Formats: sequence, structure tokens, C-alpha cells
Amino acid sequence: MYNDSNLIVGGREFSSRLFLGTGKFASMEIMREALAKSGASVATVALKRADLSGKSDASADIAKWLEPDKYMVLPNTSGAVNADEAVRIARLGRAAGFGDFVKLEIHPDPNYLLPDPIDTLKAAEILAKDGFKVMAYINADPVLALRLQDAGAAAVMPLGAPIGTNRGVETRGQIEIMIDQCDVPVVVDAGLGLPSHAAEAMEMGAAAVMVNTAVAAASDPVAMAVAFSSAVAAGRAARCVGASVRGVFASATSPLTGFLE
Repeated sequence: MYNDSNLIVGGREFSSRLFLGTGKFASMEIMREALAKSGASVATVALKRADLSGKSDASADIAKWLEPDKYMVLPNTSGAVNADEAVRIARLGRAAGFGDFVKLEIHPDPNYLLPDPIDTLKAAEILAKDGFKVMAYINADPVLALRLQDAGAAAVMPLGAPIGTNRGVETRGQIEIMIDQCDVPVVVDAGLGLPSHAAEAMEMGAAAVMVNTAVAAASDPVAMAVAFSSAVAAGRAARCVGASVRGVFASATSPLTGFLE
């Protein structure tokens, strides 16, 4: 019988394995409704979009539109171009009340937004020693994933494809190695454009998936959020049940031999 358990990252339990980003939505109202209907356990927020001034400007602060009693608000360091800047942003976020969980993103290249492996590892080492629960956005690099795990990262978040491209799980082979080798959760992040991409990642054995552009830029973001939620649940269920063995020759589903005996 199918039996699943909740996701645990950094000692915290989550009922949903869908992480939803909050950028690119046409309005804060649509963003909030999409989050609510998706059932997501985690909502990521770029700290540069949050009001860290202490003035509590609800019209400027995206965090004011979120409901922390429904899901964890996961701040990220998107926009940081090196380790020093990422560490500074993370510490500012914690001082502003965002807690110890942080999605570590460092991408100095403005064209492809690919993560910097060297500075990501450097920042992860510093933040982990500082008590942060680091969820590191990386290229699908199994060696780096293990190094981050050893550095104290709570999870690794390899890209399926470059951010916002909607191309799916192009790095499948490397992610499968990471899932096999890592003890920390592997969350497939970036590049997932369709619910079927999310289902594929979950069927592979990913602990969770992170989606933003595919939902926020959809003609109906709320309906797309629901579709991704269903796909994540279906993919996880399929992984837990186990895939059928692939064969070379056809096998009739209604064999005639012995049918009339």
C-alpha cells in the first residue's frame, strides 16, 4: 500500500513538496491566491524585494502579502554576485525577522543567471557556521552537492534548466546521481515549465520542486499553480509505488493463453 511521509529540511517538516516563488506575478493579489490554491509549504521571497528598513511599508514589502502561518517564507539572496554580498543579504534578512532558513543564490552572469559554484560553497560554509539552514541553488553538479552537504547545507537545489527558460529537466542524468549520493534533500529548482516536468522530477526521486515563472507567467496563474500541485503529488506517489520494469517486447494486457481453460 502506498504510504508517504512529509518532507523534512533542516529539522522542519513540510506537508507539501511544492516550493513556489513569488516573483513575476501581475499583482500581489494573484500571487497570494496562487500560493493559497497551490497548497505549497514554502514561498520564496527575494530579500531585495522585502522591506528591510523597518518602516513596514506594506505597499512595497512583498512579505506583507504572505501568510507565514500557512507556509514558510523562504528568503533568498537572488541578486547577489559574490559570497560576501550573499552573506550580507542573508544576515540582514535574519535581523529583519526572516529566521534561519535561507535559499542561497549567487549568479554574477546577468544573461544566463547560472550559479557561481565557488562562491556558493564559500558562502554556504560561512552561513552554516553562523547557524543558517542553507538551501543552496547550484548547477546540477554531484561533486559540488556533496561538498555543500559536508559544509552543512540543509538541502541542495540543482537547476533543471536555466532560470525562467521553462525547458524542463535537461540535467536529468546529473540530478539522478545527486539523488543517489546525497543524504540531504535534493530540490529541483529552475527551468521547470510544465506540470509534467515537475512530475518527472518527483518520479526521479527529488525531494521537492521549486517553480516560479511557469506559474506566474501563465495566462491563469492560479489554475497553473493547482496543476503543478497535482503533478507534484502524482509524481511523488509514482516514485513511492515504484515504476514497472521496462521491457523490449510487447506484453498483452489481456493474454489469450489460458483465458478459456
